Amino acid sequence: MGDDEERPARVEDVHAIAAGMPHVTVYDESSDNPVYQVGRKSFVFFRNPRPDAVDPVSGERYDDVIVFWVPSEADKQALIQDASNPFFTTAHFDGHLSVLVRASRLGELTRGELAEVIQDAWLSRASARRAADWLAANEM
Repeated sequence: MGDDEERPARVEDVHAIAAGMPHVTVYDESSDNPVYQVGRKSFVFFRNPRPDAVDPVSGERYDDVIVFWVPSEADKQALIQDASNPFFTTAHFDGHLSVLVRASRLGELTRGELAEVIQDAWLSRASARRAADWLAANEM
């Protein structure tokens, strides 16, 4: 893994990695809340402030939540139960194969770790053929 992959992740990395995956369409690209889709299925999106994700001290709604799809409930639980990373969920996302992270906490991940989460999100939403082609091309 190169030095760039070991540096702290940034919001710009979310955009670059998600947009760099094959067959991606970006909706609301010029807004603060773009949605990245493959085959008309979202895999990463920037969320509007919602009442289910709030600061526990001030009660203010988080205005920087990013949603990433995950391949399975086990993957979701592994991410949200690991206290060493910034992923979380809310009751609104119970039963939904996704995790949340605040943009302000992305730096707790390396760029490489973020890339893996985004690639897994893409793979979980891409067609079987597209996923197999990408995996073969990337020797995974």
